[in-house]
This record gives sequence, structure tokens and C-alpha cells, in this order.
Amino acid sequence: MTGQTISHYEILEQLGAGGMGVVYKARDTKLDRIVALKFLPAALSRDENVKARFIQEAKAASSLDDPHICTIFDIAEAPDGQLFIVMAYYDGTTLQGLIEKRRINIDDAASIARQMAKGLASAHDAGIVHRDVKPANIMITSKGMVKILDFGVAKLNESSDLTREGSTIGTASYMSPEQAKGESLDARSDIWSIGAVLYEMLTGERPFGGGYEAAVAYSIINQDPPDILATRPDTPQGLIDIVNKALSKDAAKRYSDARAFADELAPFSGETIVETAPQQAYRSEANSAETSSV
Repeated sequence: MTGQTISHYEILEQLGAGGMGVVYKARDTKLDRIVALKFLPAALSRDENVKARFIQEAKAASSLDDPHICTIFDIAEAPDGQLFIVMAYYDGTTLQGLIEKRRINIDDAASIARQMAKGLASAHDAGIVHRDVKPANIMITSKGMVKILDFGVAKLNESSDLTREGSTIGTASYMSPEQAKGESLDARSDIWSIGAVLYEMLTGERPFGGGYEAAVAYSIINQDPPDILATRPDTPQGLIDIVNKALSKDAAKRYSDARAFADELAPFSGETIVETAPQQAYRSEANSAETSSV
């Protein structure tokens, strides 16, 4: 597809691919700006349920106006019937790429998690639960700003649920216990996922392991994560308490909302700006070993 022009978008290069689409860097020839185009794979374009989920992603994300959520400009259809979303293009790296590159400073980890919580609070206020919060879906721009990507499995309270009752969605390592059980979800499920991501930023390891999805789900539902101090002894006890509260297996014992979570993280976040080498956004999504189950 590289080199083609679809509508008024000139495709420059492929950036990555995930369970819900292929992402390209493109130039908007009308407004002369660089954008990212996310295409539904051709093989899936014939599936009306998948197309409905793809449109739901666009509606979910485009309804939000928050500095920590990826901006959606448009949704369109290519001549061959493929749907695509036009998104803002960011210089930076995914959080997954950052974790793989180096150990993250404690105040940077708290700052990233706090920005995630603030962005998701806006989504929750609009009745949207992301349900697939993971490092591969978090962009860190070259200026240290967090951008939450891919509301592809988000559920709009006002729309029909496109998943089967009792099914699980999202990525196994970051699922809440209720998500792993296929139960109904609310904002507290995303709070769990932020806690899991923060744990990984601090330790370099995911809080719940297993060689396959069922083993990970069992660990999430029945086991406690290893003590953070065993891998990161300089972690403040107050920050450990915040992570543990976010990872409470009983949703009622977690933070009541993401904004309260963000407030708790504020004393640990400092003023440090995360420095990343500019590179194409979404690049590491293609290299991710984890993909969404939908």
C-alpha cells in the first residue's frame, strides 16, 4: 500500500500491525500534515461484526477531548471497501518500547501512570471503559506526554456490546480478575490495568506470569504478584501501597475512580520529563508479543 494515495492521504510507510488493524504513516495532502491511518485488514472487512467494532473504536476515541488520548480526525472507506481511521501522528515510542530499552526511573513511572489515569478518567466520565490498557497501547511522545491509543475494544455504555457474553477481551497479562472471568466491567478494570503497567515499569516484569493465557488468568484471579521490593528495593513504600491497592482482586477495594488514583500518584511523580529518542509512533506494536484477543 506504500506509495498509494487513498482519498487525500498519501501512504508513506507501514508503521505496525495489531489484532484490530494495520497502521500506516501518511501525508494529508489537503492540510499538508502527517497523520497515522489505521486500516481494518482486508480479510476482516467482510465481517460486519468486526467492522462494527472498528467503527466503535473511532466513535469512542473521537468523542474524547483530552491531552492524554490520541486524537481521531476522521473515519473513511477505501475504494476496495476497507475502513480506516485517521489519527494524529506522534513522534516518540510506545511504553512497551521504553520498558524494553531501559529501567524506568521511579518518578517517571509514577508520572506516566498518573497521566494514564488522568486520560482514562476523561474516558470514564464519558462512559467509556478502554479494556485493553497495556504498554503497547501507550505512546510516550518525544516531549514526555502520554497518549493512550487503541480504543478498539472499548465499550460504550450507550451502544450494544459487540462481545459474546462471558467472553474475555484485552491482553491477558493486564486483565483485571473480573475481565479474566468474563464478567461485566467498569472503570475499576482499567484502574487494575494501570496498576499492572505501573508494576511492570517499576520492576521490569509483569505482575502475573504464565506460559499461556489460561495460566496467566489463573494467576491474576488466585495469586498475589511478587513483592516489588524484591526487584526494586528503592521503591517508596507509599508507591507500593498505591500499586497494591490498584491491583486489589476485589474491585470494591481499588480506587473508586481514575482521578483519585492520579491524585494519589502526584507526590511520587516529580517534575521529570521522560526523554525518548523520536521514532515513528506505533512501531513497536508490530513487534509486540502480546496481541488483543479480539
